[in-house]
Amino acid sequence: MGMRKVAFGLVLVLAFGLSDAQWRGRSAQMTKPHTFKQQSQMQVPLQSETRIPLFPQTNNPMLVPQRFPSQFSMQTPGMAGGGPGQDPVGVQSKQLLQGPMEKLTWTFPRLPEEPVQPEIPFELRRPISPNSVGAQCGENFVYVEVMEDFFGTGNLLLASDFALGGCGPTGQDDNARVLIFESELHGCGSVLTVTEEELVYAFTLAYSPQEVSNGVPIARSSAAVVSIECHYPRIHNVSSNALVPTWVPYAATMVAEEHLVFSLKLMTDEWQFERPSNQYFLGDIVNIEASVKTYNHVPVRVFVDSCIATASPDVNATPRYSFIENNGCLVDAKFTGSSSRYLPRTLFDKLQFQLEAFRFQQVNSGLVYITCILKAVPVATPTNPEQKACSFSPNGWMSADESDQVCGCCDSTCSSSSASDQVLKDLRWEQASVGPLNVKEFGFGQLT
Repeated sequence: MGMRKVAFGLVLVLAFGLSDAQWRGRSAQMTKPHTFKQQSQMQVPLQSETRIPLFPQTNNPMLVPQRFPSQFSMQTPGMAGGGPGQDPVGVQSKQLLQGPMEKLTWTFPRLPEEPVQPEIPFELRRPISPNSVGAQCGENFVYVEVMEDFFGTGNLLLASDFALGGCGPTGQDDNARVLIFESELHGCGSVLTVTEEELVYAFTLAYSPQEVSNGVPIARSSAAVVSIECHYPRIHNVSSNALVPTWVPYAATMVAEEHLVFSLKLMTDEWQFERPSNQYFLGDIVNIEASVKTYNHVPVRVFVDSCIATASPDVNATPRYSFIENNGCLVDAKFTGSSSRYLPRTLFDKLQFQLEAFRFQQVNSGLVYITCILKAVPVATPTNPEQKACSFSPNGWMSADESDQVCGCCDSTCSSSSASDQVLKDLRWEQASVGPLNVKEFGFGQLT
């Protein structure tokens, strides 16, 4: 009996050893793929398989199917396709080790969008006919002045491009940038027309621009033609009555020679032309020019004796503001600290001054009427306290005629006689007005 137990134990040991070797061999085949040698040496984790003791009825160990993680899919060589099985520890485990992938954020680039231009207020500027030609008809001649800035664009044109009936300029004023033409009434291609009442001599002022050199196919000015006419009344009598003498009395001749034409105008910033608009804003500079035409008179110098601003055409209306007084003293800068002043005189028959725009208080219209007393004295008469043009500055009173000593009375009284006495006494005085000026306030939106 004891020998049987020993023999049975020996057989059991041999069987167990044989079964253990078989188990290890089969387990190795199942855990190594044929394509990866490096991972064939890895041991399968103990939790992936379970061994159970042998039953006495069998000689081989019993295998329990391995429990792989749900994300591993395993194929054996016997599966469809005949390919090698996928290694759950090799390839699939690498994907697991990489962790969750980030969401794809790349998109196709878009074309840049052009910004939409907002609506802006725009008003097309219409060209303004420039007042660049002046003519004076004499007894037997015509005198014509042409601004070199013929079109009012700031571009000076060539004198050779102008012709009065085929005649070129006879003179040129470089300071005023003016071309001068002079001709007898029957010269320079004039055309005479006789009507029942008058004789008309017609001239043609032509501007013909030269072609642009260097073969450039552009042009910046166009040809222009200005008609100039001189009208003279006819003296005739077709009745049987006695003829009236055609001679002119000496007194009438003297009146004609003493005839002066005064004017007061609003001018543009460059002082070349009359300003086409009377609208200003507070703080704008108003350019005013006083001038006189002498015709047959001896050369004279023009002055502004006084100026009054009112809110209506009536010079006696209230409110009223006197900004030039005391025989030519411009006191606006002294009273209000403005920049109003006379400009240095360049021509005897013209006097230019600047007035800072203003409005009358408690007058909603913003209209300003300016009325001035102008006077002219012969050029040979020197400036004096009663004929002067003085501006107030931080350095004191200054004269537009470079004679500051005559301005010393502007802080007191420069003349003992009134303007009305002078008007009755001197025929070279005249009242002139300009306006109304429409002075507007600046409008501001709400600040945030």
